[in-house]
Amino acid sequence: MKSLLFLVLISLSWADHLTDNYTLEHDRIIHIQAENGPRLLVEAEQTKVVSHRGGNVTLPCKFYRDPSTIGSGTHKIRVKWTKLTSDYLKEIDVFVSMGYHKKTYGNYQGRVFLNRGSDNDASLVITDITLEDYGRYKCEVIEGLEDDTAVVALDLQGVVFPYFPRLGRYNLNFHEARQACLDQDSVIASFDQLYDAWRGGLDWCNAGWLSDGSVQYPITKPREPCGGRNTVPGVRNYGFWDKDKSRYDVFCFTSNFNGRFYYLIHPTKLTYDEAVQACLNDGAQIAKVGQMFAAWKLLGYDRCDAGWLADGSVRYPISRPRRRCSPTEAAVRFAGFPDKKHKLYGVYCFRAYN
Repeated sequence: MKSLLFLVLISLSWADHLTDNYTLEHDRIIHIQAENGPRLLVEAEQTKVVSHRGGNVTLPCKFYRDPSTIGSGTHKIRVKWTKLTSDYLKEIDVFVSMGYHKKTYGNYQGRVFLNRGSDNDASLVITDITLEDYGRYKCEVIEGLEDDTAVVALDLQGVVFPYFPRLGRYNLNFHEARQACLDQDSVIASFDQLYDAWRGGLDWCNAGWLSDGSVQYPITKPREPCGGRNTVPGVRNYGFWDKDKSRYDVFCFTSNFNGRFYYLIHPTKLTYDEAVQACLNDGAQIAKVGQMFAAWKLLGYDRCDAGWLADGSVRYPISRPRRRCSPTEAAVRFAGFPDKKHKLYGVYCFRAYN
């Protein structure tokens, strides 16, 4: 009993010592090892950081050791960053550092490095952020037998939009849904992204795939065809379905782009093939659906002219509702998938910046 009391007093004494030496803000994540021996503490000063596609960001992570043990051992500090997935048993390796040895993995190669603002700084810098970088990251610091972790979420500014192909609604299995988003300069949205979009007013009565394999849809105005008039607003959950056989729409997410989105001024209306060529002749490419949504949501792009997009759909973005141009709400208006050979429209183009 005396031994146990002695250990408790030692633990409290060291915890008080840390409190005296480091000011810990309320939003920091603190993890303290409970085993006997040298102590290691890892903290993230922020639980979430926000950026956008093409930007740079620092994921904060610092580690602290029991001052009485510093210099008493020969163990090198090992820092490992991984990305967490919806499968809690699976993590994606991002970056590992131990002394002069460093290794970067996968699509992160050439884009990540440790900040090293101080000797105890294990923060990770990610440059030229991609849509796929969105998610939760784990910082793990290891010294000998001691290790501790902290988790930081990387959120991206952007827009969620529902999507279905020319074949019509409920025609995509999970794998086709994920590819459909990629084809439109976007990625399949996460539940958190859809939830944030719902809180921002997104209302859509068709169920769509999300990145975790679930099928859901957001309702802000309950009505009979969409779960019932007397139900509460929310994100409706169909649950998890067969990724190969089940077919639904999809919710995609996109962010800022590095280029110019514009409506091409042309003397005549165009067929789809003529529209593709007209953009090429202007040094651009026919725009994708995700690029139109990003321009509308993030740049306030407004144009009351229906135009072809790369998937063969015809749409137009309205950020300022007015008569004859989406009079009731700001929205990207959808005119369908017209006959590519005979129907004539304008065209939206996209010119990427080098």
